[in-house]
Amino acid sequence: MLHLKFSYSFTETPEAQHQLDNPLFDLLAAIHRTGSIAQSARHLGLSYRHVWGALKKWEADLGQELIQWERGKRARLTGFGEKLLFAEQRAKARALPHIDNLVAQMEREFALAFDPHAHVITLHASHDLALPRLKEFMAEEAKLHLDLQFRGSMECVEALSRGDCLLAGFHVSEDRARGSLTQKAFKKLLKPGKHKLITFLNRQQGLMAAPGNPLAIKGLRDLVREDVRFVNRPTGSGTRLEIEQLLAAENIDSSRIRGFGDEEATHLSVAAAIASRQADAGFGLAAAAAQFGLHFIPLLREQYYLACLKETLEEPAIVSLLTLLRSRRWQGAIAGLAGYDADHAGNVASLKQVMPWYSFKTRK
Repeated sequence: MLHLKFSYSFTETPEAQHQLDNPLFDLLAAIHRTGSIAQSARHLGLSYRHVWGALKKWEADLGQELIQWERGKRARLTGFGEKLLFAEQRAKARALPHIDNLVAQMEREFALAFDPHAHVITLHASHDLALPRLKEFMAEEAKLHLDLQFRGSMECVEALSRGDCLLAGFHVSEDRARGSLTQKAFKKLLKPGKHKLITFLNRQQGLMAAPGNPLAIKGLRDLVREDVRFVNRPTGSGTRLEIEQLLAAENIDSSRIRGFGDEEATHLSVAAAIASRQADAGFGLAAAAAQFGLHFIPLLREQYYLACLKETLEEPAIVSLLTLLRSRRWQGAIAGLAGYDADHAGNVASLKQVMPWYSFKTRK
């Protein structure tokens, strides 16, 4: 059995996108994607000889072949090599939010150790692929330290109410009608006049399926088929709320969906489960599907907000953050993330402007 040993090092610039990298799996992923040892070597900035030698060494160490290759044909991973790659991707997708949380805690303590007056913004946020980019962008552009902790959407807003964070990141779909599940989840947590919402990003969510969509999944009603295995997000997450709201609108009984109770913590771990053939479909971000080369069926647009107390908007660090979010440089920082746009990023809105039910007077 292989054993793991973790360590950490200091860097001059943030490297949130490069946690838990390993040369073996970089090689396997490149060959799986390109079907060519030569192209993989060029992509990784290595020589053909180095890549070939490294693969042979790993095969000797592991006692099994990793690739199948003949001259004139595409290189491909063996069954063992593919299984190994998918296992690493799935495990890493599950672990990365916890690793990111640990890194954030340590970086915060080190930042305060060097400068007790450092501008540290504590953000508890629903999982999002752009947030690590925001952390790096803030550090480079304004010397702001983002203490980023990933949580479920409702848990984040609850943490804001307790004073555990300065900002709470959550997302809601465009379906926010009175009586919706969105209203039931958020109305009791956010208070008009007390909280404000900062627009962060717009995202696209939908169904993810295996590359090429071999089961011909076209929409929500296909999820009740006996041959479709679903993988879900946890209760309390904004994405779980959205899929349940979509199913309710279509009068689809979730108990008929095979695997509806099987949960993965993040969009990436859902995508990894589908890529590794542990499931056939899941609901999540277009960007997560694109990262794993999955088929994607768009179902809704949603807005991601950063909630805060009204008085927090006057703090210098938050004023700087708003300026950064409104810049074209931030637009460029998220370029390449499928299904994302930063239209209106940095705009501040009241709850009544964003959540229509706050405009109704409630009976005493």
